[in-house]
Parts: sequence; C-alpha cells; structure tokens
Amino acid sequence: MRPESIARKGGKALFHVFLVALPVFSASKLKIQTTSYAPDSIQAEAIRDSLRVHVLKLVDVPEPRNYLNVEVQRSVQAYIEKEFAALGLEIRRQVFQVEGVEYVNIIGVLNPRLPKVAVVGAHYDVCGNQPGADDNASGVAGLIELARMLAPKRDCIPRQIQFVAYANEEPPHFGTEDMGSFVHAKSLYDGGNEVEYMISLEMIGYFTDREDSQDYPVGILKWFYPTRGDFIAVVSDLSSGSVRRRVRDAISGHSSIPCRSLGAPSALVGVDFSDHRNYWIFGYDAVMVTDTAFLRNKNYHHISDTIGTLDFAKMAQVVLGVAGAFL
Repeated sequence: MRPESIARKGGKALFHVFLVALPVFSASKLKIQTTSYAPDSIQAEAIRDSLRVHVLKLVDVPEPRNYLNVEVQRSVQAYIEKEFAALGLEIRRQVFQVEGVEYVNIIGVLNPRLPKVAVVGAHYDVCGNQPGADDNASGVAGLIELARMLAPKRDCIPRQIQFVAYANEEPPHFGTEDMGSFVHAKSLYDGGNEVEYMISLEMIGYFTDREDSQDYPVGILKWFYPTRGDFIAVVSDLSSGSVRRRVRDAISGHSSIPCRSLGAPSALVGVDFSDHRNYWIFGYDAVMVTDTAFLRNKNYHHISDTIGTLDFAKMAQVVLGVAGAFL
C-alpha cells in the first residue's frame, strides 16, 4: 500500500470531500449488520493454519522482496505459481520491463474458457527494507487460500476468475504505469475482456480491540464508524457501489468478522491506495478489502511489520467471507 507520506491534503479540502461523500458513508453504515454466522470451525482452522504457512514463506527470505531484490522476488513468484498449479489453475506469467529490469505478475486462472471475468489480486512486493507481513504477505496468503477454496467449486462458478499476484505496487512505482496491476488491467482492456469486477486484497491481517485504535482520513468519520480496529473494510470509489455491496454482503453472510464498507471519491486519502485504482482507469468496477493499513496498523512500512503481529483466525474469516462474493 502507498506510504502515508504521500498525498497529504489540507483539512478544508478533506472536509469538502466529506460533504460530497456523506450520504454514501451514512447509507453504508446503516445497511451493515453484524452477523452471527458461524462457519465450519474445522475449515476455518485449516485456512488459518495455511495462511500462517504462506505468510511465513513470504517473509522468511534472505532479503526484503522489494523491487531492487529481483532474485528474491523470483523465489516468491515460484512459490505462488507452485501453489496455483497444485490447484489445477491455468498459469500465466505476465512479464514486463521497467528501466530494463524484468518484473512478473503471476496469474492463476480458474475456468479460463468462460467469457465473463472476475479478478482478485494482491501485491507481493514490499516497500523498502521491511518484512511486510501485513503489507502485503497477508493479502497474497489470502489470495492463495481463496483459490484453494474456489477451485473445487469451479463447476458452480459462472465466470472465469483470475487470481493475480502483482509486482510493483509499492514506491517508486505506485501511481505509475509500471505497477503490475496497471499492466494487468490494461491487458484485459486491450483484449476486449468482459470484466465483471475486481477485488484487491490489501493488508487483511491486523486487528485490535484497543479503544481508539482506528483512525480515519477525516476525524468526523468516527461518528459513523468504529473506534476499534477490529473489523475488515470494503472500500471503493462512488462508481463501484454494486461490487462494494456484493463483497460487503458476502463477508457479512459467510463469516464472523465484522465488516464495514465505504464508498467515497477517490480524492479521499486512502480510497485509491492499492491495485484496484488501476482497474478504475479502464472503467472496471473494483474494490479494496483491507484492515485500513496505516489508519490502524502502526507497523506499516516499518521493520516491525512481522508475522507475530497478525491475527490468522480473523484473516481466515476474511477469506471465508470474500469467497462468497464469487459464488
């Protein structure tokens, strides 16, 4: 996810954004219900344990998996590709170059011959020299487990699903056409694909019950949203409301994790801080599923973003919930 040091905005500008978005914030809050759904505990525990294995594999590397350490990224790509292949997904390696260096998106495709396409993606690179357990090994682990859950149900899924592990989400590539997600979104557009929606998994592992642990880009949002960082958020621009509601309702209906959704102009700080932003550019509906990153997790982009800070039981609930959006 994009570092907090970029895209600072004045209070007046944010207040104007808030006034525009207030009806969406309010409606989003009013429609949300905390579910009492209790998923199969054996399945949830198995997903929890697998998520831990994936995150450990991604963080236990000799050098941070940033854009400078291409060989480390190769080992990460190989791991993701192996996991996708074991599930019977069609493997595609989307290779592109930035300043003479080769970067790769790993794509696992379920139901490759169906015309309608849904995308779920997560970036595997990190910012600087830090382990990136939440940002974004958590998202990649969730991506692999989503594929594991959905692959056996391929005959019941009326669409092609592309599971994409992206390169180059982090600086210095964020906000440029060198992002792996821009490359992928453009390829879908250039190929004339019928894309139904895209879901970005961006930091899904940090939760806390501590009071006042949840910040917001506009302080007044605390009137409408929780002050504890114990929920998962579904975030989109104003044009992607249908998929935002689809994902929010799936999480509420298929898991026990509290879920909150927010639809706002992309000018609001944080709304476009991940790979979903590039699908908006090409006119596709897209949302971000997130623990809200630096608005909650103070380990963000620091060496303290370690595996020990993650709540794998709650991560498993996020995966169970998001899976429902594809069925």
